[in-house]
Amino acid sequence: MKASRVRLGDLSVGFTQALAAALSAHDHDPRPLLQQFGLDTTRLSEARARLSIPRFMRLGHSAIALCGEPALGLDMGRHSHPNQIGLAGVCAMQAPDLREAARTLTRFEPLYAANYRGRSSFDEDPRGAWLHFYSISPYNAYNRFVVDSVLAGWQVNLAHVVGHAINLERVEIEFPAPQYGERYESLFGCPVEFAASANRLRLNNETLALRNPHHCPGTWRHLLELCERELEQLTRTRSLRERVIQLLGPLLHGHEPDLEEVARRLHLPSWTLRRKLAEEGTQFRTILNDTRRDLATAYIRDTELAFGEIAYLLGFASAEAFQRAFKRWLGQTPGDYRRAQRRATGDAQSSVASSDSVTS
Repeated sequence: MKASRVRLGDLSVGFTQALAAALSAHDHDPRPLLQQFGLDTTRLSEARARLSIPRFMRLGHSAIALCGEPALGLDMGRHSHPNQIGLAGVCAMQAPDLREAARTLTRFEPLYAANYRGRSSFDEDPRGAWLHFYSISPYNAYNRFVVDSVLAGWQVNLAHVVGHAINLERVEIEFPAPQYGERYESLFGCPVEFAASANRLRLNNETLALRNPHHCPGTWRHLLELCERELEQLTRTRSLRERVIQLLGPLLHGHEPDLEEVARRLHLPSWTLRRKLAEEGTQFRTILNDTRRDLATAYIRDTELAFGEIAYLLGFASAEAFQRAFKRWLGQTPGDYRRAQRRATGDAQSSVASSDSVTS
């Protein structure tokens, strides 16, 4: 059976502006590296242009290797600006206060970034709120900088809205303290807990109430309408099956979700979900297996994750169970599939290089 071509996620090419600025601050010209990843001036100027999450991680890893700065993600965050993330960022810059700006950045996140692993959230309580970035564990040299850049970027972007630095109560980060761990508290200006249960920033009510001195009510409402329209168009689904697939990504992390769990997320009785899927000519187990298969091929093809890590992300009890399932799906082992994909990629790159040398 041929697996479909699925994406693990993507984000606006505008995020590379912060990376380029961070590299420049370390006295490195970012243009050769960006061009190496196909990010020339034309590509960066395209409306709604996106970069795949795996490719962004490889770009960041290459940038860190280039400048020798493992904390480059934190530097990226310091060079962030809401305008770099498109319409949602421009809308956040017109929010009346910091609370509405944070709501805007999370509500309209799909307009500038999408990841199969989950979505960011703004979780309020009587004392304040948490700005929460979903888990992208297992962590390695390719993805820690993403968490660094997102959390540091949130603080800086919200500061741009109100026109001055903002105080955080606390920062929590999932991975253990890296070798540059001492930089976090001085950068964020608050206690930082590593090996925490989540990636998130804590904001108190006083900070959330800070006003935007450049807020224009009419412009704000117009931008909100545009964002809502774009979000509706982007997230419109045609079937219940598609809604189930959208839910499965985050739920697979570490365990195998069942029909009852998915039904609760959809606010449906389990028997109603089963019946409606049958009306569409499918069933939950088929959707689960197809989703696992498609994600497995994407993880193997597009990332450097070990097979045991992929097994965990897909909710298998063991790496052996995952490998048996993969061979049943594609008729070959995960190792054989990865080697074949790398050979195919190498052949394609050689062909392009040969064509370039002939035409140059």
